[in-house]
Amino acid sequence: MKIVLAEKVSPATLAVFQQEPGWQIVTPDQIKNGLAAELADADALVVRSAVQADAKLLESAPKLRVIGRAGVGVDNIDTDAATHRGIVVMNTPGANAVAVAELTLGLMISLARAIPRANSTMHAGKWDKKSLQGQELRGKTLGIVGLGRIGLEVARRAASFGMNIIGYDPFVAPVIARENNVTLVPIDDIFKASDYLTLHVGLTTQTEGLINATSIKIMKKGIRIINCARGELIVEQALADAIKSGHVGGAALDVFHQEPLKESPFYNLDNVILSPHIAGATDEAQEAIGIQLAMQVRDYLKLGVVQNAVNLPSLSHEEYKEIAPYIEMAERLGLFLAHATPGNLENIQISYTGRIAAGKTDLIRNAAIAGIFSGADGGSTANRINAAAIAAERGIRIQEDKKEFTPGGAGSVLKIVLHSSDGDASASATVLHGNSPRLLSYDGIDIEAPLHGTLVAIRNHDVPGVVGRIGTILGEQSVNIANFALGRAHSTQSQRVPHGQALAVVQIDVPKAASATAAVDALRKVEAIASVRLIELGKL
Repeated sequence: MKIVLAEKVSPATLAVFQQEPGWQIVTPDQIKNGLAAELADADALVVRSAVQADAKLLESAPKLRVIGRAGVGVDNIDTDAATHRGIVVMNTPGANAVAVAELTLGLMISLARAIPRANSTMHAGKWDKKSLQGQELRGKTLGIVGLGRIGLEVARRAASFGMNIIGYDPFVAPVIARENNVTLVPIDDIFKASDYLTLHVGLTTQTEGLINATSIKIMKKGIRIINCARGELIVEQALADAIKSGHVGGAALDVFHQEPLKESPFYNLDNVILSPHIAGATDEAQEAIGIQLAMQVRDYLKLGVVQNAVNLPSLSHEEYKEIAPYIEMAERLGLFLAHATPGNLENIQISYTGRIAAGKTDLIRNAAIAGIFSGADGGSTANRINAAAIAAERGIRIQEDKKEFTPGGAGSVLKIVLHSSDGDASASATVLHGNSPRLLSYDGIDIEAPLHGTLVAIRNHDVPGVVGRIGTILGEQSVNIANFALGRAHSTQSQRVPHGQALAVVQIDVPKAASATAAVDALRKVEAIASVRLIELGKL
């Protein structure tokens, strides 16, 4: 593996990569001929905020599998271009949670006790004690918008000050809120009831301009607002006007629309505290961010575990361990079924039954699609990161269905149906013994066979002598049969396979590629055999 560290990292971060035998680590001072040249054979790129990982740079990195951003914001990474190239983009949310939470509380105290103004007047030689009478945080209501790791860290610390804590986050479980002494309320109630309001959400179309003239009107008079998340969450002029009018009692802002800050409506407002985006800037946080990112990149390259990805749902190590066999099985099933597609692919239907239906299935879905594309055209660039995006580009619709429980049968089953211009093809599979992918049905016919190694899929007329003829031909070509699975069509079973036809899936040992090809050619000459497909799924 080759890891390019495009910006400076801590010694502890570097050590995570250096502990891997045989890995080549390129540090910033070793990049002599430009970053693009260094990425020509790189597997991973690690950046902070200075390097622009745009589409042009990614074109020079054909082997790149992962980009790690030491921090939260990924504005300097073209995530769309990365996704289309099958590159995972990871960041490190939460590694600086304590640092941000501590600054948030520090800013709240500073607003309550006018600490910055007290300091500046003292340095000016003034003893202005009467104008600096403040308020306690005890008994005040704190509204937290966003109850991720940072928001919850703020809640835990605010509780120790005796504050009443209310929160808004549509994606947090009520039990988590209760455990952290947070009462979940609608967003408008946050605005109406809060004495202090702190923002800890990412920037989305829903959160951009969250604090605006309209939302400020319904806020409690004298509310104080803290923002250590993203500057775009606040309409700056609207907040400045509300502070001037006295409706908002003050604000503490660490982030802004334009950074570095050069012009601002807040400059001349005494009850506004400004800091230069330093919430996560502690020695401990920066060390934690670097180490966390290095471990995420390492685990992805070694194990395929996707954590904190911005272009794919993330999995914990435990979640990945549980679904990893089904990811592998899905790709093999897609590859197997791709060989049976009767026409131009229009729609892929993927059904999950059993335990896998209750978990995160995005990687399973993408693996299935990648297998289908690889089987359909061997030169496909689809992988488990970009498969869904490539399908969308090609105009292929993806439909997913989930059913967590069905009586009887295998515990977890994946079924794929390929809808094409000339008909449908379908197959289902499961995982046995924890790691053995197994075909369960093919075009509606029950037929159990291994999903690994070299397979010959045969469609034949259900007449005597065919099975023996298959065995004879394979033997004549010195091809050993490792597994032989049979299934027959019934009148109500399969539209694809007419009544009176049968299916066989034969796993073979192939001493030479030419032997398998010759065997397939010979099988195709048998009058009772309608079709033969050679499918190479590889070893487990």
